[in-house]
Amino acid sequence: MEPELSNILWKHQVEFHPVVPFDRLNERVVEMNFTASNLELSTELIADTGRFSSWIEHHLVENKARYGVGGYREKRILYKRSSLFEDKEPRCLHLGIDIWGAAGTPVMTPLGGMVHSFAFNDHFGDYGATIILQHQLETINFFTLYGHLALDDLGHIREGQFITRGETFAHFGKPEENGQWPPHLHFQVIADMGILQGDYPGVCKISEAAHYLSNSPDPSPLLTLP
Repeated sequence: MEPELSNILWKHQVEFHPVVPFDRLNERVVEMNFTASNLELSTELIADTGRFSSWIEHHLVENKARYGVGGYREKRILYKRSSLFEDKEPRCLHLGIDIWGAAGTPVMTPLGGMVHSFAFNDHFGDYGATIILQHQLETINFFTLYGHLALDDLGHIREGQFITRGETFAHFGKPEENGQWPPHLHFQVIADMGILQGDYPGVCKISEAAHYLSNSPDPSPLLTLP
């Protein structure tokens, strides 16, 4: 499924609406690095939501960037902050792209779709408020997941509701409603949701990478960011 869906997304890239507001002529994004190669990311820093948030904000200001972006297929050390990702083999491979920015940042859908499901995944390190949309493109069904949203957004939608291309339907959440993370959007493409509702793994074990990367291809063409 992944090669076919991935090819279709890249083919239609110019048709997608931006997922977040961005002025290409006057604003910048900066790539974020959350691997072990980033020596600024101490265990103490990433464990403390307030300090971690301040570090993100400082990094954006220092680079004169509106957003920090990155993460697809990134082997991260961030998830050591939460027992949610612990196992004999911990989960550390990121399956989506994160957009780090200000709480309250509007989130728009890149193409029309139906609300598949939503949930408040309220555990430390989890998605917090989460919305999943279902789409169809060239007869291919797929899903987009939006994690770490504002809790209030869940009160304004219903399953089966149609969201039009470019419609603002969500916002970046504050730490207390987004799983205790610095404000950001986790954006992920999913080919097959199976029986899951309101949740889907955004991080996997290295040993399971082939399966999960196949079901969650690179979401870059939908984001329309540099």
